[in-house]
Amino acid sequence: MSLPAAFVSVILIWSTTPLAIKWSAVGASFSFAVFSRMAIGLVLCAVLLALFRVRVPLHRKARSAYLAGGLSMFGTMAFTYWSAQFVSSGMIAVLFGLSPLITSLGAMLWLKEEALSASKVAGMVLGVLGLVLVFGGGLSVQEGTLPGLIALIIGVTTQSLGLVWLKRIGDDSPPLAMTLGILTVALPLFFIAWYLIDGQFPTTIPGRAIAATVYLGTVASVLGFALYYYLIKHMDAGRIALITLITPVLALLLGHSLNQEEVLPQVWLGTACILLGLCMHRWGAQWRQMLSAR
Repeated sequence: MSLPAAFVSVILIWSTTPLAIKWSAVGASFSFAVFSRMAIGLVLCAVLLALFRVRVPLHRKARSAYLAGGLSMFGTMAFTYWSAQFVSSGMIAVLFGLSPLITSLGAMLWLKEEALSASKVAGMVLGVLGLVLVFGGGLSVQEGTLPGLIALIIGVTTQSLGLVWLKRIGDDSPPLAMTLGILTVALPLFFIAWYLIDGQFPTTIPGRAIAATVYLGTVASVLGFALYYYLIKHMDAGRIALITLITPVLALLLGHSLNQEEVLPQVWLGTACILLGLCMHRWGAQWRQMLSAR
């Protein structure tokens, strides 16, 4: 696949995933929806690995990466699916847009990477301001939104710190093999959560929910992951960062048009602050150098 096609594909997948999460849980519990998604993803990964004859590494670093990724995926998806009962799909995408800021802070503290610059601090402040505005604009949507937003923030943080954990391990296994290893660790945890929380197979599942679950298990969980690593390998970080600037806006528009989700002006303002904060965090130092050179 060409780089432009892969770039557009990742944007479309990430933009539609929050709405698919909400649709997949219609007619079934959130725990069954996420367990079904991960089961489909694991089976597909196993088939593709066998088809392409890709070996799954089992050395110490690989096992550590599977464990870290599996625990991170379980925490992230469990909190995200639970919050989707109360939070709009657009807001899920907006808050996940904060992940680069949280990942950067975690990398600085855990990996001892570059210290925070003035532009990075400004970006984080704008991100927090946007988060406050999103909270204020989302509380009037429906009852239970506040706990949903808090759970979603925990999920975003879990994902971000999980990425830092994986980077600290430094495993270089093939992306598809990494996906299978992570799903192998996470799937039993999702099964236990479903059994303890619900434990019942839904009697009737709407066709849209089935389609959304299949989409999440195949396209979002497997193809999206593989394409993202493909972009990381062949494209510079500045261009990849544009993905997190585009997907929240598209997800808000999709949720509004396809799921009749109300988007209050305060949410749009908070989204703009978060996106501006991401720009400041990623390119602020370059902008300052360009201005000082004039």
